[in-house]
Amino acid sequence: MKVAVLQFVALDGVNQGPGSADEDTTDGFDRGGWLVPHLDDDFVRQTSDWLDLADGLLLGRRTYEAFARDWPQIADPDPFTARMNALPKYVVSSTLTAGTWEPTTVLTGDPLAAVRALREQPGRELQVHGSARLAASLLAAGVVDVVRLAVAPAVVGRGRRLFDGPDVGLRLVSHRATPNGVLVLEYEPTGAAPRAEYAGVSAFG
Repeated sequence: MKVAVLQFVALDGVNQGPGSADEDTTDGFDRGGWLVPHLDDDFVRQTSDWLDLADGLLLGRRTYEAFARDWPQIADPDPFTARMNALPKYVVSSTLTAGTWEPTTVLTGDPLAAVRALREQPGRELQVHGSARLAASLLAAGVVDVVRLAVAPAVVGRGRRLFDGPDVGLRLVSHRATPNGVLVLEYEPTGAAPRAEYAGVSAFG
């Protein structure tokens, strides 16, 4: 399976609490819900198409516990609930021993080794939703195949930021914007981020 990282992010890199004011108030964060004003039917179709590619979800403990609390309680029909509840979940955690959101497997021991083993299994995608710290560590370790970002036209100003740490180069695979201005970007990691010294305009000719 490919490991695919899917993230909602603001222009200043914040990815904390995109969906509601009380989604994630860790460290006193009170600016949640910044993605919602920019949602439209195009965005819903895009994220549904992404979920169609998943054969499993790979989550950190905090995201897993929030999802396990919320997704089973959603009664309104939408394009996501049945699939999110039915997909196999793999949780990277040193404190959980079992999951409550079935089917769940808690990955014990070396988490990178466990993810590498899953990556060798047949299938389409093992998707990381939320779980920014996990996503960053997987990127740094070179076990991510696809990065998909939905970038909201908003500057949140404070909050937990995405990819705060890894040095990773990315190749842009596709890009477009939804009618409400969310940038939909897909990248392929290429290893360490390249660097060079600027040698003037003539160097690009």
